[in-house]
Amino acid sequence: MLSDEPIDLARVRRYLTPLPLALLAVATVLSYLQPDEGAANARVTVGPLVAVTAGWTLAMYTLRPREWSARTGPMLTYVAVQQVLAAVLMTQHPIFFVFAVIGFVQAYDLLPPQWAFVSVGATSLMINLIPGGIPDTSKRIAIAAASVVLQTLLIGVFGNLSYRFNERSEERRRLIARLKSVIAENNGLHAQLLTQAREAGVQDERQRMAREIHDTLAQSLAGIVTQLQAADRARERPERRDWHLEQARTLAGEGLSAARRSVAALQPVELDEAHLPGAVQDLARRWSALHGVPVSVEATGDPVPLLTEIEVALFRVAQEALANVAKHAAAGRVGLTISYLDDTVMLDVRDDGVGFGALTVTGRDEPPPPEDGDGGGYSDGGDGGDGGYGLPGLRQRLERVLGTLTVESAPGAGTAVNASVPAIRRGAGE
Repeated sequence: MLSDEPIDLARVRRYLTPLPLALLAVATVLSYLQPDEGAANARVTVGPLVAVTAGWTLAMYTLRPREWSARTGPMLTYVAVQQVLAAVLMTQHPIFFVFAVIGFVQAYDLLPPQWAFVSVGATSLMINLIPGGIPDTSKRIAIAAASVVLQTLLIGVFGNLSYRFNERSEERRRLIARLKSVIAENNGLHAQLLTQAREAGVQDERQRMAREIHDTLAQSLAGIVTQLQAADRARERPERRDWHLEQARTLAGEGLSAARRSVAALQPVELDEAHLPGAVQDLARRWSALHGVPVSVEATGDPVPLLTEIEVALFRVAQEALANVAKHAAAGRVGLTISYLDDTVMLDVRDDGVGFGALTVTGRDEPPPPEDGDGGGYSDGGDGGDGGYGLPGLRQRLERVLGTLTVESAPGAGTAVNASVPAIRRGAGE
């Protein structure tokens, strides 16, 4: 099976760098061990040639400046001189073809394709003609010519394919590096955007609380004071005094309900002592005991502590979805699933109730109201009781943490509510 990882060309070149000197050393040792006639005279010449070749290879290839690898001129000079030195060495002893074959390996590693093909051809000529001498018969000439042509074509074709593959592998490696950089940058921007959304949410919450206090609590308290003052003035008229006191009690009850709704919009107390799965499990247990409907809660993936705003938003989705099931769905079973994925956390609430007519509700579109005014629909707004925010409020809360809400339903097929939020761990944006 082929790996999806790009080839590390730098690692390959680390193994390739000492190869020319290693082959030169092997050929030199074999030439000195070869007991051919004239070997003693050859040693006198071979020694200095080997030294010059080793020095040239060391200076121009092994220890070459890094920028030379991308320049054709220095590398073409190195390959040409090395081939001349290899040819001279082979005239002294045929065994130096062991060193000459390095030309096949280095051609497509150091040179552009057109020059690499010429280098392969020159190397093939050397190792086929010099060790055995120039062919003197038509048969030997034909064999030598065929060997040179086939060798050059085969090595040239596969070398060119290897060159292109290496280019693409290097391009892929650079692309992966750029993608990693972009992903890291996007994660930073995501965290920054979430921080800005949190700050905007805090400001919105403060404004909402100020409006709540002004529109409900302050007015209720002012009305209570007014009614108590009127009752005090009507002390001589008991029936009028009782009427004012009753109005004060009514205003006090309304103010208490408004205060409870405002407090309920803050962080649930369930999340003070537990993370999201535990809080949802406790919510489901209490809801099931109250309404007599079985509820299953399942958490998949690796639960991690999320930002407080994200856990609050998902908890409110579960809370509102269960409230709507109790009011409208006439369900026999309810299932809640919290799914922790790599970069997303999803909460699904499903019931087998009566459902309603909108097949899919996403974004800001709202489901149509139920025809009978009671069953078959999810609440699209507050109900006047504690904790009733409806779908618009839930969507707004999810949007503050870059989340989305989707509702799917059909008459008689139950309802599924899905909330999806980014999996930002606690501390990432704090």
